[in-house]
Amino acid sequence: MSDGIELIVNGQARAVTVDPGELLVDVLRERLGLRGTKKGCGTGDCGACTVLMDGKAVNSCLVLAHAAQGSDIVTIEGLSPEGALHPIQQAFIEQGAVQCGFCTPGMVLATKALLDENAEPTETEMRAALAGNICRCTGYGRIFAAVRALSSRKVIG
Repeated sequence: MSDGIELIVNGQARAVTVDPGELLVDVLRERLGLRGTKKGCGTGDCGACTVLMDGKAVNSCLVLAHAAQGSDIVTIEGLSPEGALHPIQQAFIEQGAVQCGFCTPGMVLATKALLDENAEPTETEMRAALAGNICRCTGYGRIFAAVRALSSRKVIG
């Protein structure tokens, strides 16, 4: 039996019919066409599906769509609605923190959640905040360099 839920996705109210047990990642990708949210492991281990839910980084593969009822969801597509790159995206490019790009949306959103909460994280806090996001290409050095650069610039937005 399908039910209707309402979400605020990237600043827009969205009504969606979902099945019991349907995951937020599938609603975002398949129902709303927001393909920037990647479906990786499906078990909450890789972070590729990270979105912001009411300002907190969550693995959307672990969130039942029904549990997101009424929530404010931000995907990578909604990070910078004006079309320009968000400062976090720009820092990732400048620091060479993007290679294949599969983990990048999740890394960027996890970084946003971190910097929204703590504009000047320590190395330990930064590593802890991004520990749930796996990258197989960059070796993390350039990703952490991007976060450090944002922290020192105090450009969060």
